[in-house]
Amino acid sequence: AITLPSGKVSAMFSRMEKLRLYLNSLGLPEQESFAERCGTSIGYIRKGMSKRHKFGVELVISFEKESGGQVSCEDTRPDVDWSYLRGRTASPEASTNTGTHG
Repeated sequence: AITLPSGKVSAMFSRMEKLRLYLNSLGLPEQESFAERCGTSIGYIRKGMSKRHKFGVELVISFEKESGGQVSCEDTRPDVDWSYLRGRTASPEASTNTGTHG
């Protein structure tokens, strides 16, 4: 997570941190392969992270699948009630955003 001068943690940066760290742990050919398996390009992912883009649900699911769970859906889209889809109790953060579509 990134701490801003005010001492607050930027949620936008922290939600992408695991994805960024995962990608940075891969060499460029592996990053490109990961993106291709997710149905996109590494350029699109990097641009989306830099612009703090809210990735679509299908892409977020692909991130989790193709990273072997190292980047979870909850990491990149905490606004979605993944616990409902996974059959678990809803997280407080997700439950405050019911009705959000992505």
